[in-house]
Amino acid sequence: MFNFKAFRAIDEPERCQKFVQGHSDVLRQYGVTKVTSANNDWVKNPFVYVVTVEKADTGEVVSGLRIHIAHPDYPLPMEQAVSQVDHKIFDLVKEYSSFGTGEVSGLWNSKSISGYGIGAVLLIRAGIAIATQLKLGSLLALVAEYTLKPSLQKGFEIETGIGNSGTFFYPKLDLVATSIVMKDPENLPLADTSERDKIFELRNNVQFKKIEMGAKGEFEVSYDLLVKNNNWRNDI
Repeated sequence: MFNFKAFRAIDEPERCQKFVQGHSDVLRQYGVTKVTSANNDWVKNPFVYVVTVEKADTGEVVSGLRIHIAHPDYPLPMEQAVSQVDHKIFDLVKEYSSFGTGEVSGLWNSKSISGYGIGAVLLIRAGIAIATQLKLGSLLALVAEYTLKPSLQKGFEIETGIGNSGTFFYPKLDLVATSIVMKDPENLPLADTSERDKIFELRNNVQFKKIEMGAKGEFEVSYDLLVKNNNWRNDI
């Protein structure tokens, strides 16, 4: 069984360190040693929210993602990354920030659970599901090729206003990243019907257990997506 847990980063330092270790290990396995989203200053950022996936029997964190809420004092990871090649990213984030925006960042998956569909499928759904608790008007992301299609199925669209119609070579020259945006995370008008239904289920039942199906068969998931201390607007 896998446990999904959503929380504000500064409230769970121990879980954050497990996230950092797991993410670093995965990046090294793929030969990536320098990536902006892997900067670990986020553990002290009050505008970062996290979803981790743990093995129920060991407590090992095997997958995770973060949502960084745009704030003048805390640049988004994609602002730091994309600004190296396109300064329009700053105006783009500022525009979306007027209604509250966050970046889905640092998505990773341990090789030990590859094939379950946890990272690119279940975890992205969970991240979108908590966006309404955070009262975000939009979500941004910079995604690798293998997560582009599942992200589009969940209601994202390519943000063509930056880069080469939304694409960049990042974090290495032989890897292509695409900027994407979800302009209505509450209603999900662009999402596939089945994806929308599953995200709504997570949103309406933030704490429950469910049997999920992946390429490796059925497995049980315990979801705890109730985000405490989610009123970040009070800190602006």
